[in-house]
Amino acid sequence: MQRNPDSSSDCAFLDDAVTDGRVAHTESVREQYATDESPHAGRTPDAVVWPASADEVAAVLAEANDRDIPVTPRSGGSGLEGNAIPSAGGIVLSTAEIEHVEVSPADLQATVGAGVVYDDLNDKLASNGLRFAPGISSGEVATIGGMVATNASGFNAVRYGETRDHVRRLEVVTADGRIVECGRDVVKTSAGYSLKDLFVGSEGTLGVVTEVTLGLVGIPEYRRAALVTFPSRAAASRAVADAIGSALVPGAIEFIDTTAMKMLNAYHDDVSFEERPTLIIELHANNAGIEEDLEFAKAICEDHGMLSWEAAAEENLGDIWQARRDKYPATQSYREGWEVALVGDVVVPISRYPEIVEEVSQASEELDLLTSCVGHAGDGNLHFTSLVDPEDEEMVARANELNERVVRKAIALGGSATGEHGVGIGKRKFMDEEHGPAIDLMRSIKDTFDPNGILNPGKVLPELPTDER
Repeated sequence: MQRNPDSSSDCAFLDDAVTDGRVAHTESVREQYATDESPHAGRTPDAVVWPASADEVAAVLAEANDRDIPVTPRSGGSGLEGNAIPSAGGIVLSTAEIEHVEVSPADLQATVGAGVVYDDLNDKLASNGLRFAPGISSGEVATIGGMVATNASGFNAVRYGETRDHVRRLEVVTADGRIVECGRDVVKTSAGYSLKDLFVGSEGTLGVVTEVTLGLVGIPEYRRAALVTFPSRAAASRAVADAIGSALVPGAIEFIDTTAMKMLNAYHDDVSFEERPTLIIELHANNAGIEEDLEFAKAICEDHGMLSWEAAAEENLGDIWQARRDKYPATQSYREGWEVALVGDVVVPISRYPEIVEEVSQASEELDLLTSCVGHAGDGNLHFTSLVDPEDEEMVARANELNERVVRKAIALGGSATGEHGVGIGKRKFMDEEHGPAIDLMRSIKDTFDPNGILNPGKVLPELPTDER
């Protein structure tokens, strides 16, 4: 459904849909919800609402659906592809107030509200020796609902999988206000269609997730890690492909290029890294066999010409990973007055990882851009960021050209336009190229779940050709 971009909606009904005045109509508050962490242009919504339960979400959606008012679900607002920007105006529905947590240690599960923050959940789970494992960079702000919406993953996905792999059951509110449960509180089921898997990664375009039952893993008894430097990014990325191909199952393997290392050194006064292509290799185990695995990993790195191997003491692991999490702010602050054009996010088959790393480097050189790379290399995921002068339109255009070139290369290599950030606004134009005729099936699903098109319009699916609108 196409909407007038200049239209506004009467959202006065929200005052009766939720309790305690958890609605904002004032412009100063609404403006805070016009954007997310992406570089995409924002739009001020007509109202913001903070339901505290699935029943209140249902009341909001039922009324909005009857009035044909767009609703953009929002969680932590940390999305990098414009996932939470209210492109069509209307209502921003924040799930931040839905933050209950119920842990069942005996079942290795937790049932949590969509507004629970990732790091807060793991802090709570730690007393039971458990955690929700994907390991994301924005864990201090990203919520479980948002992670489900984008099928988020991160450092530890190479061993433990992405968000989808841990979701047992979802409570979802549909566009017309029905509260439905998808899945069961068990590890497996063969009963019917797996509707929960349709909602995971749908970015709020099919329904609003209000509660999630998650499978948990134990905190490993042993962790070992090393910082490994290489003479070239090609050597480092080939070592990753070889390690995974050799059936090594690390807790994490992160790739950081030389430019990214320079940025981290400039950002931190208390750490100093070698400014070379680097891998952070971390292994997890509950037995002493971890030492043999570490030696095996070292031997693979030696085969690819490693320059240095620095084993990290367990008490220093937190500092190393915090430095890696600081990559984004380190990039932002690296050159005064310049900004991150976008954060690239592609994934390729692990054997093709060296090729996608080289594509970023070559494109950056040819387009004369300051571009750095990091990646959850163990599962083929690569992030790349170009710094630009925002006043230089031609430079910004070159950064967008680099992104398109790398994304199309990833798809050509059998990979995906997005490994974990989602489609949002920024990746819609690549969906036809990646999925082909399957896009028609996706449109049919969208029309079934949201016939009036009120849920997060302008996201995920590409624009229809003009003659089909």
